[in-house]
Amino acid sequence: MDKQVGDTDARRTTAARRPVRRVLVIACVLLALVAIAGLAWMLAHRGGATDGAGQGGRRGRPATTVGVAAAKVADVPITLEALGTVTPAATVTVRPQVSGVITQILFREGQMVNRGQALAVIDPRPLQMALLSAQGQLERDQAQLANAQLTLERYRTLLAQDSIARQDVDTQAALVRQLQGSITADRAAVGTARLNLGYSRIIAPVSGRVGLRVVDVGNYISAGDAAGLVVLTQVAPIDVVFTLPQDDVPRVQVRAAQATLPVTALDRTRTMTLGEGAFSTLDNRIDTTTGTVKAKARFANGAGALFPSQFVNVRIGLDTLRGAVTVPVTALRTGNDGDFVWLLNPDRTVARRKVTRGPATVDQVVISEGLKAGERVITEGGDRLTEGGRVQLAGDRPNRQGGAGGGHRRHRREGGGGGPAKGGNGG
Repeated sequence: MDKQVGDTDARRTTAARRPVRRVLVIACVLLALVAIAGLAWMLAHRGGATDGAGQGGRRGRPATTVGVAAAKVADVPITLEALGTVTPAATVTVRPQVSGVITQILFREGQMVNRGQALAVIDPRPLQMALLSAQGQLERDQAQLANAQLTLERYRTLLAQDSIARQDVDTQAALVRQLQGSITADRAAVGTARLNLGYSRIIAPVSGRVGLRVVDVGNYISAGDAAGLVVLTQVAPIDVVFTLPQDDVPRVQVRAAQATLPVTALDRTRTMTLGEGAFSTLDNRIDTTTGTVKAKARFANGAGALFPSQFVNVRIGLDTLRGAVTVPVTALRTGNDGDFVWLLNPDRTVARRKVTRGPATVDQVVISEGLKAGERVITEGGDRLTEGGRVQLAGDRPNRQGGAGGGHRRHRREGGGGGPAKGGNGG
């Protein structure tokens, strides 16, 4: 009985000690976490202070390395950019005007030809025969006319002698006029036959580059055949058709009326100039679906760099802004209150300066208000700047480290030099 009571007391004692142990374990864990957090804060605070002292940072942060450029005065061209398509000044499908068998092809595919140059020959023999037939008909009718005119003269003489009826004279006069009309028709037939004989030689109607031929020697081709003989495109000069926003139309009209606007054609990457030309004209209506107007520029294309149906970038020179203050495009930034730049002060701090932007080129932008020539602006690293923050330039870090190293070397030289001096004095 006593044994059972003792076991019960032991279990009660053990159960009572368990909560105490849990509290102790939790307290130890919390203390350890607090100690770790305090140590981490001290290390972070010490590292930030060291960086701030070593690099001249603001509020314990290292100075930001930035790129700098000075605002300068330059002449800035005012241009418009557009996407255009190269269009031949003339595209002609060369079709024969007479039917026949092709006996000669006088061009090579892709060859440059001149206006009036023969491209092919159709068998001329049937056309020559038609010309001879028309000429024979003309000669026959001319002979009949001459005979009818002589007879009319005799009839008129007899009528004066009252030896013939007037009706016979009138009938003969009508026959003469009929034969004269026949001769006129015969002469037209001769001219037509002569033209058709000339059409047996197919010539180039314009100067340009021929494409791939459709028919070969020996094929029969009909007059006005839809496929034709070959397609000829005029590539020098050549046009570029592009579109302009309707808001730019008034400026272009005014400048085009005052002077010839230069136009530059660039490749798709805008790295290579394909040709220099001049603005030609604007279309007579605005496309309501896109709000744009078609325009055309003409290029000499002497080197053949512009190819029909090629897509190009077009740059139109409207005017030149003289003596404008410019900065690199990367220096201009936009905030909630408008455009601004980061200005570099002489003490290597930055200040935010509100500006008014003007026209821009690929790499420069005009600052019409808020900046003077010679002032230095931040071009790189501006995303991490704050008002009054300290910065360092790309070349500052090596110089500063070199200065620190030079100080250590100077200290070593002074310490090393002191030893021999003391030895000398002692000696």
